[in-house]
Amino acid sequence: MNYLEKFKDIKEEIYSIKKNAKLIVVTKNQTFEKILDIINLDHLDFGENRIQEAQNKWSSYLKSNNNIKLHLIGKLQSNKAKEAFDLFTFIHTLDNEKLAKKFSELEKQKDKKIKYFIQVNVGGEQQKNGIAIDSLKDFVNLCRNDMKLNIVGLMCIPPMQLDPNPFFKMMYDLKIKNNLLELSMGMSSDYKEALANGSTFTRIGSAVFS
Repeated sequence: MNYLEKFKDIKEEIYSIKKNAKLIVVTKNQTFEKILDIINLDHLDFGENRIQEAQNKWSSYLKSNNNIKLHLIGKLQSNKAKEAFDLFTFIHTLDNEKLAKKFSELEKQKDKKIKYFIQVNVGGEQQKNGIAIDSLKDFVNLCRNDMKLNIVGLMCIPPMQLDPNPFFKMMYDLKIKNNLLELSMGMSSDYKEALANGSTFTRIGSAVFS
């Protein structure tokens, strides 16, 4: 089965589990020829991990194709915020006050709004990025009220080697408590569980391209 067949099967499967869920096709390390094949199937949501690679692949295409929704799903340093702001429609990895302030400043300077997910360290892992659960409410309020950012939802990567379901359930509860609409949860290995627990955006790369 080639990548286009896999893409069609996964998109259909996602729709059958949760009709309003979005598939973000993660295109890191993929050629733009393959990406165009998927765009030609009327797909609009794509994810990239690294700023430099995303700029190289997408910058010229997006100038004349502004219907594409590009999602940053990788770790972002504050010194790369401007490049990310100029290129992406959604940032899934907002995880600290310094970065929030930078985006707030950029929005004022450029008179432009984009959409943000706050990354939550749902497993409390020291090596993982993300806002701690007990700090989340304050951070959401800071981003919304002080920074005036359009926080649309929460994002997580659950601990590897553990059942993701309890973490996805926890994220759903946090979404409700913080009065948010969206959840960015689920990758190639666990997107079915994520969708069953309320995910509205899944980030899938290897299940399509490998």
